Amino acid sequence: MTQNKVSTGVVHAVPADWRKALMITPSAHILWEDITPLARNEWICWILDAKKPETRKRRIEVGLSKLKSGMRRPCCWAGCSHRP
Repeated sequence: MTQNKVSTGVVHAVPADWRKALMITPSAHILWEDITPLARNEWICWILDAKKPETRKRRIEVGLSKLKSGMRRPCCWAGCSHRP
């Protein structure tokens, strides 16, 4: 894993706040680099889908926690609306 790089998703670029969070959380970053681009895209879209800044902040915190625990995709979410 390259410490200064965060791989992208299929449709979405990695938002700066999510990229920064991954960069400072090595255990989440390791799994992020191991999941498929489609799975990364779902995490990105889940974060981007938040309507309020406080929801987005919470999703980033929850996302890091879930990645650290080994979860490869967001749970209990309909999925990226950009996926065919």
